[in-house]
Amino acid sequence: MLAGPAYAQGVQPRVVAAPTVPAPAAEAAPVASTIRSITVTGNQRLEAQTILSYLRLRVGQPYDRSVLDQALKDLAATELFKDFQINDDGGALTIQVVENPVINRVILEGNKRLKEDKIRPEIKLAPRQIFTRSKVRADVARIIELYKRQGRFAATVEPKMVSLDQNRVDVVFEINEGPKSKVRQINIIGNEKFSDGDLKDEMATKESGLMTILSSNTSYDPDRLAYDQQKVRLFYLSNGYADFRVISAVAELTSNKQDFIITYVVEEGERYKFGKIDVESELRDFRPETLKTLLPMKEGDWYDAKQVEDTVESLSETAGLFGYAFADINPQFRRDPETRTMAITFNVAESPRTYVERVDVNGNTLTQDKVVRREFRLNEGDAFNSFGVKRTENRIKSLGYFQENLEIERKEGSAPDRIILETNVEEKPTGELSLSAGFSSIENFLLQASIRQRNFRGLGQQLQASVNYSSYSKSVELGFTEPYLFDRNISIGGSVYRRDLNSFNFINNNRRTTFQQVTTGAQVTVGVPLTEYLSAFGRYSLNFDDVTLDRSLYYFGGQCDPLVAGRYLCDAIGKRTTSLLGFTLSYDDRDNRIRPTRGQSASISQDFAGLGGSVKYVRTRANASKHFNLGSRFILNVSAEGGYIYPFGSAPTATSDKVRLTDRFFLGNPQMRGFDIRGVGPRVIRFSKVDLTDPANPILDTTISNRRNSRIDDALGGRAYYQGRVELDIPLGTGAKELGLRPSVFLDVGSVFGIRRPTLTTLANFKDPNDNLTKNLCRNATTGVQQFATRPVDSTTGLPTSNQYTSCPTGFSSLSPFEERFYGDSWMPRVAIGAGVNWRSPFGPFRIDFAYALRKEEGDDTKRFSFNVGTQF
Repeated sequence: MLAGPAYAQGVQPRVVAAPTVPAPAAEAAPVASTIRSITVTGNQRLEAQTILSYLRLRVGQPYDRSVLDQALKDLAATELFKDFQINDDGGALTIQVVENPVINRVILEGNKRLKEDKIRPEIKLAPRQIFTRSKVRADVARIIELYKRQGRFAATVEPKMVSLDQNRVDVVFEINEGPKSKVRQINIIGNEKFSDGDLKDEMATKESGLMTILSSNTSYDPDRLAYDQQKVRLFYLSNGYADFRVISAVAELTSNKQDFIITYVVEEGERYKFGKIDVESELRDFRPETLKTLLPMKEGDWYDAKQVEDTVESLSETAGLFGYAFADINPQFRRDPETRTMAITFNVAESPRTYVERVDVNGNTLTQDKVVRREFRLNEGDAFNSFGVKRTENRIKSLGYFQENLEIERKEGSAPDRIILETNVEEKPTGELSLSAGFSSIENFLLQASIRQRNFRGLGQQLQASVNYSSYSKSVELGFTEPYLFDRNISIGGSVYRRDLNSFNFINNNRRTTFQQVTTGAQVTVGVPLTEYLSAFGRYSLNFDDVTLDRSLYYFGGQCDPLVAGRYLCDAIGKRTTSLLGFTLSYDDRDNRIRPTRGQSASISQDFAGLGGSVKYVRTRANASKHFNLGSRFILNVSAEGGYIYPFGSAPTATSDKVRLTDRFFLGNPQMRGFDIRGVGPRVIRFSKVDLTDPANPILDTTISNRRNSRIDDALGGRAYYQGRVELDIPLGTGAKELGLRPSVFLDVGSVFGIRRPTLTTLANFKDPNDNLTKNLCRNATTGVQQFATRPVDSTTGLPTSNQYTSCPTGFSSLSPFEERFYGDSWMPRVAIGAGVNWRSPFGPFRIDFAYALRKEEGDDTKRFSFNVGTQF
């Protein structure tokens, strides 16, 4: 008996005759007989007629051995049977089959590095399919190939079949993933002009080692090997070696299948210079003489293939500006081996001026067509313009609704002068639901809950609600923005909010709340574009503020006590209404407003407080920022901003500043790293003349202590401020990028200044005139009666336990001697440098910074290390 799988492996089948015939079936059958009947046996699921439909045998048909041999081949080709044969009894043919089992389940075991959702799409076997060995072998090969793409060349897959009842089987793929195959060594043979290190720097593939432990490019990838050859070739061509070629590139897998050794054999050739450079144009708008002056290369310069390629692209873009979408720029090379020069003629072939026939938008399942189409700078029927296409791409990317690598494809239209602009978008989630808790070095414990939809109803509208809670601030806000009111390019938005802010200072190395500001308000904003890059915004907000102090700490006799709180805090308390009308002029030509890589932005804004309400001032702000793409994914950002607030009306008191404490500018972390929150600018520091190292045993000291635990630091802010920042984003390997790591180095410069010098309080040394001894002063919070402290006494013996006069009677509290000093009101810049990392962690955004203050003024509060978890940065 000959089974189907054996036949498939090349074993010659045989036709089995009936047992009553003494001779073999092949000899008993006549050369040409007639089929009298055909019977199918052994079939369970398949109908006999279905099996016969795969064969060319018919009753009454003449047949011989070749016909039966072809029938066996046809049965084998179906892959439906694990065994089959044909019995011939004088023209009565009996086809005996044993059907392949049905697959019950396909099981993967041992896969840890590759999850099932990555492997199963590659497997063609599926439940309720017919089991065949060829399909199993094909699936094994596909799984192994999948692991090879991940750099695991030692991976093995062993298929197993578990037989079940009713002719069913479970197919189990036992996977041994093995270690990841690394590139141990890269050898380069034939290079004389450039070192191995220079060429390896150009390659994407890196040798495994301690310096590349975070890189994902240390694994072997055949596609990357081909890419590296092109990179090395381009490197040589860009340095004048026009004859360079890679003779061979061989990757050898070590015997343990864990490492690869890659060997390149190269031939450098001679170095060439540019010969005569010329331009020929068949377009009437392109004058060769003008274009030639714009070419970057000059005769006698070293030949640079990359420069030639960029020139072709630049000429194509220039042609696109004049409406020639399909301009053919063909550089013609004339090599002279004797003089080793390369003459080039850029030939601009004739082509018709192109017009936009149609704009297609595909792939937007949620976002409505008009949301995408209104970002197009070209409409149907317009003359084609490559700048308009690029600008459209940037505007669509800035929406933040689609993939980052979005491109507008240019396709030929129904005529040579027609073009179709096709935009294939891939929508990404635009709704954000955030529930996070964390710890910040600035705000301690914090809790955040927010929901935001940046593409509400697919119309580009923004709807948001947020609640934030921390030890020093609380807020709730609801907002809505319509970017195109009545389908016109006019944006309108509004929000209502309540914000509770607790300001604090330091005492005994601990933060102590100084004042609390509760703001309840609403704002309406309207914006219109003036040009492609210039926009104007108007806004109106109405705020109700209530500033209070802790009555148990700062009040005496129902009034704010300047001796305890300071005059500047007493002047800030109270309720007030702010009616604020403002505008902003904004210029922005960045390529992406979310993650820009090039371009600049600038804005100037003014807010007028005084159209009603109790607060009157004019606040002016300006800022500018520019991004530079330095290549190799290095992005440099240079930004500057500043502001000034000019008050109207009178000050709360004759000795206080006209701008209230809560309306001033403050500067510090996180705006300016290297300094603590509100750590820059004017401040009053109250130096205690009591050593509080041990709060339970205070010791009077007649000298001012500069120790942190013996002073209270109150930031006052200023009327004016400026700030500058230079920051360089550093690219990482693919592995670190997938983790969401984005490091940077930075330089921060800034200052806040310009307030009236506050009235300072000095309680020098308390002297008891009766005995001329230095003592604490005690005050009754209810009656206001003051008296000197006594020495603490032992409750048993009644004898003094200390020589210090620090004990107050019941109902009295100690008023320690202190001296206030005013610092920091200077326009001189504070400078800090440092490095930081952004991380999109699984539990929320994470930002860590380490900064060092290079320059500071006396009184400034520095801070080298800061981090934030759970808040946006």
